Amino acid sequence: MKTQSATDSLEQSTSTPIQNDRPYEGISCGTTDYQKAGISIFLLGFASFSLIYCVQPLLPEFTHAFGVTASTSSLALSLTTGFLAFSIVLSSAFSQALGRKGLMFCSMGLAALLNILCAISPSWNLMLVARAVEGFILGGVPAVAMAWIAEEINPKHLARTMGLYIAGTAFGGMMGRVGMGLMTEYFSWRVAMGILGIICFMCCVGFFFLLPASRNFVAKKGINFNFHCQAWATHLKNKVLVTNYVIGFLVMSIFVTLFNYVTFRLSTAPYELTQTQISMIFLSYSFGIVSSTLAGYMADKLGRTPIMCLGFLSMLIGALITLSGHLFAIIIGVAFVATGFFIAHAMASSNVSSTAKTNKGHASSLYLLFYYLGSSIVGSFGGVFWQHGGWPAVVGLNIALSIIALCLIWRAVKVKIYEW
Repeated sequence: MKTQSATDSLEQSTSTPIQNDRPYEGISCGTTDYQKAGISIFLLGFASFSLIYCVQPLLPEFTHAFGVTASTSSLALSLTTGFLAFSIVLSSAFSQALGRKGLMFCSMGLAALLNILCAISPSWNLMLVARAVEGFILGGVPAVAMAWIAEEINPKHLARTMGLYIAGTAFGGMMGRVGMGLMTEYFSWRVAMGILGIICFMCCVGFFFLLPASRNFVAKKGINFNFHCQAWATHLKNKVLVTNYVIGFLVMSIFVTLFNYVTFRLSTAPYELTQTQISMIFLSYSFGIVSSTLAGYMADKLGRTPIMCLGFLSMLIGALITLSGHLFAIIIGVAFVATGFFIAHAMASSNVSSTAKTNKGHASSLYLLFYYLGSSIVGSFGGVFWQHGGWPAVVGLNIALSIIALCLIWRAVKVKIYEW
């Protein structure tokens, strides 16, 4: 059977598997297609996550520019991740009919344009509406990307490729935050958001021309809601998947809560850091870029569960270190949290991809639903802890969530849901 050329149309992702003497096992490491897929997936992760989290270092700026409180300013991020969470579930259904590549391309391109709209927003309410819509549109990226990886990459290289995608998200999250801080210091937050929107649109174009055509996916015409509901219900009955969904909720809750309010802590006495200095804290994401990639290699040799525990222990230790009043210690603690987050997230998402044998897009969408609900719900609720108990209360919340996650993993191993 002949495959479509890479430039035929957005719907090239609907091509059927090639039939030959041996079953097609997916794109293998070392091939040209793998190199192109790696670059395109990295660009996808970079653009989508820089757009989502670019406002995080700007929360103190929003309190001054729009006259809102710290917890209210966090809505610029929480609304995005909240709408993203539910949009992801819908995207997994629509991508079955529209194709993987086309949906990811359109979602990323429109989100980049909405970021430019945020840059010229004259009011706080319009800003929140634009951020909410941006989150909803970006729902077409994460779950579909994870599904594409699970479908098209050779299973032997799945953890490694997922780690590469997570590394792209780490780089995007880091550069979105650091770049915004630097540009805000010398220009303004509006100019910074506009420039980021342009850069991400360019990444979107590069992604489209590099991503290889799907060979293990066949589109299902029309939207069969009964089919999708049954697929989600089936996954929610799987104890292994549900355990990973809860872990996704916890790991994101810990991460976003700490990073949301460390900016407020460092912008006030006794530190009173500038926007540029605060943005440098987000360079700790570089540890996530390395750790998520290495975690994939380590998991192939040691297993995912021990590596996942290592991730949560790193987050727990990091949160405790930030209780120190010394700035250097706070930076070290934040780096530990960032490293642990990307390790645990890479392992949990890999577990989902390998556990779900059918309807992988639906399984990934449910994981990301829980994942982003953690960001939206606990990320905003953490503002209450900050306002009433200061930094020790925020750290206490993170420690409690880390302990709950470790207990959940221990329980999963004991009842043989997880293998050690």
